[in-house]
Amino acid sequence: MQKVFKLCVTIFLGFVSFNGIAQDTIQPAVADSLYREDQFYVGVTYNVLLNLPSGASIRGLSGGFQFGFLRDMPINEKRTIAVALGGGISIDQFGQNLLIGETPNGETIFRVLNNVEYTRNRFNTAVVEAPIELRWRSSTPTNYKFWRVYAGFRVGYAYWYKATFKQSGNNISQTKIPEFDRLRMAATLSLGYNTFNFFASYSINPFFKDAITTDGEKVDFRTLKVGLMFYIL
Repeated sequence: MQKVFKLCVTIFLGFVSFNGIAQDTIQPAVADSLYREDQFYVGVTYNVLLNLPSGASIRGLSGGFQFGFLRDMPINEKRTIAVALGGGISIDQFGQNLLIGETPNGETIFRVLNNVEYTRNRFNTAVVEAPIELRWRSSTPTNYKFWRVYAGFRVGYAYWYKATFKQSGNNISQTKIPEFDRLRMAATLSLGYNTFNFFASYSINPFFKDAITTDGEKVDFRTLKVGLMFYIL
């Protein structure tokens, strides 16, 4: 997954370079007064973990990559306000010291790894999601460099997830976690000018339902993603 994440970042940077060249060299021949901001989007984030049990914290690589398409539907005459609907995929990795294991009889274990030596402890997800956005922008039919503020909501389904733990002589891989909530919901905000845009996403629902650590604490695992979003017209 780490190699996949690095590849995704490389692809993202390639898109940024290509778009910068395209905007400088290609100009529309005729202004379109009924233009839309239909866009492909590509983004990278750093994933901040929230509401972790006592003693739990971020450890190692915690980041994400996302891409998809949004259909723009202007709702005012100047076409500066719009609603957008779309679909996409989000791939995320959460590095932390909360072990997700399993007992011999198949019950899930959530344990904070204090004073325990290990080489890797990660939780990975791949989510297909449907974003909806309320958009404001300062664009015109001939201006392709403009300010934007997009506030939205995403609902998704985690079609794949995996918890991995590695230490000397002990490797754990969990792909069946009954407490994991595959339904993912998040509030999003994207704002910026031209190519680069700040992006943030907050998990509305926790990742695990009815999950308790071995110390008796509730696992209300959520995330705040912060990073860059890149839009391709």
